[in-house]
Amino acid sequence: MEYHHGIHARHGADAHAADSTMSDSMSGMSGNGGGGMTMMSVFQTSMATPLYSQAWTPTSTGSYAGTCIFLIVLAVIFRGLLAAKWWQENRWLDRELNRRFVVVNGKAPLAENLSRDSLAKHANMVLSENGIEENVVVVKKRTFGARPWRLSVDPVRAAIDTVIAGVGYLLMLAVMSMNVGYFLSILAGTFIGSLLVGRFITSAEH
Repeated sequence: MEYHHGIHARHGADAHAADSTMSDSMSGMSGNGGGGMTMMSVFQTSMATPLYSQAWTPTSTGSYAGTCIFLIVLAVIFRGLLAAKWWQENRWLDRELNRRFVVVNGKAPLAENLSRDSLAKHANMVLSENGIEENVVVVKKRTFGARPWRLSVDPVRAAIDTVIAGVGYLLMLAVMSMNVGYFLSILAGTFIGSLLVGRFITSAEH
């Protein structure tokens, strides 16, 4: 009887040890997983907040200040890119609207050239002054409709949009660190950038 009691006691102790080991193991896994997937849900003021990678973790007041200055400059660059896109879009549009139609022997007539232009509509009119009449063509800009795809324009536009998206995502990741200094630095950069070039991007806001 004592022999069976000892066996049951030993089995109970083994089961308890196994449960404890499994619990500790799960706790360790949970801790490791939590450390790898940590996402702050509240603002914090720790200077040792990684930016983009663990290698970029400020270890002193000077390095933290340098990181904040970098974010200010990056936010200014972002606003500058928006302004540059607005300026380039207007430059492309002006260049298309300033095209001239020249009648050349053996080529399509002026009216046919105008009919193929996606940015203009035209009307034939007669201009009369002092009894002298002259046929004229009035060209007007269309207020709607897609602009034609151009090899000299659309790849450049796509590259500009890609750079703007990349810088914007970098700023977003910095904000997601929930570091107060990083967040305020981005706001400061946005303010400075808008102060410098904000008048150029009123129609190019994202």
